[in-house]
Amino acid sequence: MQFYSRRKKLIGNSQTEQLYGHCLQFYGQPPIENISLSEFETFAVDRLKLLKTVENLGVSYVKTSELYTKKLDAEEFLPGLNVRNCETDEYEKRRKDHISHFILRLAYCQTEDLRRWFIQQEIDLFRYRFNDLPSKNIGQFLQYNNLHYHTISIDEKKKLMDKLVTSSFAVSGSTVDGKDFYKVPFQDALDLVRTRKVYLNGGYVYIPHQDIVTIVLNDFRTRLSKALALTARSLPAVQSDERLQPLLNHLSHAYVGQDYSIQKSIGKISLEQIDPLSAKSYPLCMRQLHRGLRDSHHLRHGGRMQYGLFLKGIGLTLDQALQFWRSEFVKGKVDADKFDKAYAYSIRHMFGKEGKRTDYTPYSCMKVILSNPPSQGDQHGCPFRHSDPELLKQKLQSYKVSPSGISQILELVKGMHYQLACQKYFELTHSVRTDSGFSLNHPNQYFMESQKLLGGPGAGVKVEVKREDNPATKPPNPSPHQTPGPGNLPQEVAAEITEDLDSFFQDA
Repeated sequence: MQFYSRRKKLIGNSQTEQLYGHCLQFYGQPPIENISLSEFETFAVDRLKLLKTVENLGVSYVKTSELYTKKLDAEEFLPGLNVRNCETDEYEKRRKDHISHFILRLAYCQTEDLRRWFIQQEIDLFRYRFNDLPSKNIGQFLQYNNLHYHTISIDEKKKLMDKLVTSSFAVSGSTVDGKDFYKVPFQDALDLVRTRKVYLNGGYVYIPHQDIVTIVLNDFRTRLSKALALTARSLPAVQSDERLQPLLNHLSHAYVGQDYSIQKSIGKISLEQIDPLSAKSYPLCMRQLHRGLRDSHHLRHGGRMQYGLFLKGIGLTLDQALQFWRSEFVKGKVDADKFDKAYAYSIRHMFGKEGKRTDYTPYSCMKVILSNPPSQGDQHGCPFRHSDPELLKQKLQSYKVSPSGISQILELVKGMHYQLACQKYFELTHSVRTDSGFSLNHPNQYFMESQKLLGGPGAGVKVEVKREDNPATKPPNPSPHQTPGPGNLPQEVAAEITEDLDSFFQDA
């Protein structure tokens, strides 16, 4: 793939047929056209939103259940989710699906954990799309990808009817006539053979229509795993391009939610409210920081940045922040004069009043989880990610979380679903279900949702929508908060974006 400020709108018909001959893809051939950097970024963020949604629903519901499918059906606003309209004129949708997949390959091939996450979400998305295909399109897909799995004839089905009924799950004598059965070499269906879900004869298995997805998924997983390994080997050549390196490095933990840096509630929260708010509406990470500050009257730099920006996001003014930190630090080993000399500057700096005048945004969950892990004596970080499970259990018990709730949280932590563990903590401490329109991605989002339920000072507060976690710089310099999405920018402006890619996602 090459990247220029302008892209070709059309490619040859033969190339179109080769790359986008079917609405569902194995992504065997990489993109062969030129795209702009702004389109590159837009495609990547949209694909990331899609995979994040698939991940959240996959943990909350059984992946093959009817409820899981209904929840994904309800997410039709997400680009490229379903493939019901599998017509040949869907060129732009297929093109975006194809290119965005390969962009995230570049971002998620860098470590084993990233590769594992990417493969799992792509497989879950593929399964949903495959099951959503009409029967006629499944045969077209198999043929298009050289998967020589053919349905057996009616005569053969009648001959084997009794054995097909007794060996196949969810197949009865009354339904067998209406089902297609695929004749597949047994080595391609070892999972089904191992669980005795299919009829085996003469080195072939007879797979009912609803189970063929298992074979296709195994093939897709193998191909994608090998492709990611090859991509990782060639990554140094891609990273040598200074236009792409910053974007690829930050995509794997980019925040694509709302921006909590500019609040309409500035000044509406008093210092006296902080203690009761910390017990009712703080996420566990901020509650831990607040408790650590109250106990030791001090936080190290990582803790001050994480908690200070959170407080800024929930409505504290600069004057209130200075008063809050000064009053707490002077209770410890820091007098007022030392505080003004050593600590006040950093507080003014995070509000954009010192240094390069960057108005820093509160940290997102992904930034808390993935950057600057705490060392001994630190209070910052994500308790679900960075705490020992036994210590986490004790902390949850002290906050009156039920034993069954603790077990659910620890199970999510064990599966490395840290944000979902935090969302479960929210559900348990607020006695609500949050499976409708609420996917937790930010500590300030946690606070806002809590205040909406409790009717506190944060209720009804509006926040600006944001697709990436970049700082809002002070005018007259252009700011991502003040511009439309990159996909809507004029071509002559697109080149300017590349100059700030390194800071584009920096201060979530």
